[in-house]
Amino acid sequence: MQQQTVYASPGARAVAFVKRALLFALIWWLLTEGRADAWGMGALLVLVGAALSLSLAPPVGWSLSGLLRFMPFFVRYSLVGGVDVAKRAFSPAMPLQPAMIEYPLALTLPQSRLFMAGVISLLPGTLCVEVQDDKLWVHVLDQRNDIQGELTVLERKVARLFRHERQLDRTHT
Repeated sequence: MQQQTVYASPGARAVAFVKRALLFALIWWLLTEGRADAWGMGALLVLVGAALSLSLAPPVGWSLSGLLRFMPFFVRYSLVGGVDVAKRAFSPAMPLQPAMIEYPLALTLPQSRLFMAGVISLLPGTLCVEVQDDKLWVHVLDQRNDIQGELTVLERKVARLFRHERQLDRTHT
């Protein structure tokens, strides 16, 4: 599968540049303790830093409605995952069937893949070990759970958050 990257519009890139430049200017001001004579070199460094940050981590579009739909999922699975770990810690006799599973990724945007890999640990008994090509390698404590189904739900929520659910639908159909 050829990787397609969808970044924010040129207007969004300009807004991101200004925001990053302001953030870097604030950091520069704090580092130099507000000295006015430090701005000769500082202004150049702030602009170069903002430009470099855009090339290394381009802004991506995201959806407010996707974020609002993701938050209850995040809170719920944070609690469920925490309770699951606590139960396993206090009940060593709990049956385990650990495994390493492979999950085929349909997400193509690097930021969405990284986000999903980081959030996987919310699911009870899971930890993303590696992102390789178009696959996630996930360690699970009990392979009898419906991990594939939970990962598919998570991937759809992440796709909605990053505004590329249509691309995901084409891949999963």
